[in-house]
Amino acid sequence: MTEIVKVSQLVDKLSLEVVTGSAASLDRDIVTGDISRPGLELTGYFNYYSHDRLQLFGSKETSFAERMTPEERLMVMRRMCSPDTPAFIISRGLAATKEMIQAAEEHDIAVLRSPISTSRLLGEISSYLDGRLAPRTSVHGVLVDVYGLGVLIQGDSGIGKSETALELIKRGHRLIADDRVDVYQQDELTVVGEPPKILQHLIEIRGIGIIDVMNLFGASAVRGSTQVQLTVYLESWEKDKKYDRLGSDDTTVEIAEVQVPQIKIPVKTGRNVAIIIEVAAMNFRAKTMGYDATKTFEERLTKLIEENSGN
Repeated sequence: MTEIVKVSQLVDKLSLEVVTGSAASLDRDIVTGDISRPGLELTGYFNYYSHDRLQLFGSKETSFAERMTPEERLMVMRRMCSPDTPAFIISRGLAATKEMIQAAEEHDIAVLRSPISTSRLLGEISSYLDGRLAPRTSVHGVLVDVYGLGVLIQGDSGIGKSETALELIKRGHRLIADDRVDVYQQDELTVVGEPPKILQHLIEIRGIGIIDVMNLFGASAVRGSTQVQLTVYLESWEKDKKYDRLGSDDTTVEIAEVQVPQIKIPVKTGRNVAIIIEVAAMNFRAKTMGYDATKTFEERLTKLIEENSGN
């Protein structure tokens, strides 16, 4: 599942100025997050022209174009206008040439402008498009922001995932998605989760029904998206099953082709799972900062054994 991004959405997101462009040109699809800086094309070399990309003009491209004759500029700009070219974007608030505007209007392509630097604009456009155009998959679970850490709560149906999330929300944490989480790979090490539009801000509690978290708890109780940094799997307590008591089992689960750390929490009557998840999130953050309580315990145990063996 991949979203479609319109030129108008990019304009709204980055507050771009529309130098010229009709409603139809602003409705064009952007199909790739790659951005083209058409330096070679301005020299007349079109063998590998990426016509389906946004065409970004910085100070280098603009200054080179100014050295061309008006006829040369118009000829090149017309060649750059193809049926699937999304738009031309000019950075640093530079002026668009008459030939660029003429060619763009002839082919109904929008010309946009931004006051920020070329490299910064390139980064902002790429970041936005990569996130929007990345293929999405859905996973079952509840995604919650706990102390700024994206925690995906999973487990068998009826184990109490939504109820645990509700308790976390009451304790000041934030809901991202309940029941179904749309995830996509931001890069090789990062996976991001967000709610499907139909489920945004909603959570289902058995016996009560669907509640609107934002309406009941306020805007601070919800968040649009977050990185999935830790998964917590809730499983029913089994008397004879052995559970990890030291936290030395480093297990992961694959989500959107990214390996995400996972911990398993046995659930039984009397255990406050919400508090356990809070502590698990704080402990995970401590580990990422270099402190591991399990290693500290093992070092103390080893030292104690050595001291006793020397007596």
